[in-house]
Amino acid sequence: MTARTSNVQMAAMGIDTRDWGTADWLELFGMWAVMMVGMMLPSVAPVLLHMLQLYRRRGDKLARASAAAFVGGHLLAWISFAALAAAAQLALHRAALIGAGLTMRSTVLTGVLLVAVGVYQCLPVKSACLTHCRPPLQFLSMKRRDGTAGAFTMGLHHGGFCVGCCFGLMVLMFAVGVMNLFWMAGIAILVLVEKLAPRRLRIEYASGFPLITWGVVTLVRG
Repeated sequence: MTARTSNVQMAAMGIDTRDWGTADWLELFGMWAVMMVGMMLPSVAPVLLHMLQLYRRRGDKLARASAAAFVGGHLLAWISFAALAAAAQLALHRAALIGAGLTMRSTVLTGVLLVAVGVYQCLPVKSACLTHCRPPLQFLSMKRRDGTAGAFTMGLHHGGFCVGCCFGLMVLMFAVGVMNLFWMAGIAILVLVEKLAPRRLRIEYASGFPLITWGVVTLVRG
């Protein structure tokens, strides 16, 4: 069998055989950055709006710059995650573990990923990060810093807690299909519910156990 014939057969099986390089990473990075902003904006909007109002009430010449710095710091945290996600997807493409349809081809890897995300949903570090994401007034009173640089640092800190809280759910996109609009909307809604629901409901556990079950079933069937 020639290499050309092999590549044709692999392409017919949904395996992307072309070489993936830096230009592809840039495209993936742009895709993930837009996806992260779109999925996370509804859940962080209360904090961002509160900060905009807070700086607007100051009425000084640095109010707008401080507000923009806070938003910029928050977005930088998620853009950094987008860069890592793009690198991970690039590696999966190079290993032929993601098909041309942007879905995971390995049942075992899919099952392991589902279990890992489900377990993370139930870990104390998830709950700790979620605590900082829920009450904006409490976070802002604990982390308040003056000046434009201080506002940027506050935004970066809050964005970091947001990434720590939600990155596992975003990684699910590798299992259910990158750029799957249905799952994008579902995960965005789940993130919003996690941040708005009372702490006693433990929404993160309510999603964690089903994910673990789903992953175990996937592994058994695989």
